[in-house]
Amino acid sequence: MATAGKNLSNFNADQLPSVEGMGFAIITAEWNNDITFNLEKGAIETLQELGVSEKNILVKRVPGSLELIFAAKHIAETSHIPNAIIIIGCVIRGETAHFDYVCQSVFHGLALLNTQQNIPVIGCVLTDDTREQSIARSGGIHGNKGVEAAVAAVQMGHLAMQR
Repeated sequence: MATAGKNLSNFNADQLPSVEGMGFAIITAEWNNDITFNLEKGAIETLQELGVSEKNILVKRVPGSLELIFAAKHIAETSHIPNAIIIIGCVIRGETAHFDYVCQSVFHGLALLNTQQNIPVIGCVLTDDTREQSIARSGGIHGNKGVEAAVAAVQMGHLAMQR
């Protein structure tokens, strides 16, 4: 595995664009919430560390990963806050094809949102084979993918502002 033993959540704040005047939405699936809530916490803490005020971070929760797409579309169309949206979920492979259908649907929806909306939507949906792999990516040995999603949201939100 290419990421074995590496924490990929380290970033240099000095190399990121300013977040002054920017807002972000974070939508978190409640399914596998021991993992998704850690990802959410990492994203929020990172945005705040970079200077985003709490009032400029909209946090919503939905039942599962499939619901993330509707919620992101709804927020993109109705909220004045976000310059970027982060969707957070965790799908762990089981014994049925359900994993494949959910993952394919979520990422297809994510691609559609990013081509049909004027707000970048950053995917932070873990698709791991085991719970241990998800734990390693939600604050464990591989860092916190929520942190990485927040950094990507800042970069893409800044890009979207350059119209």
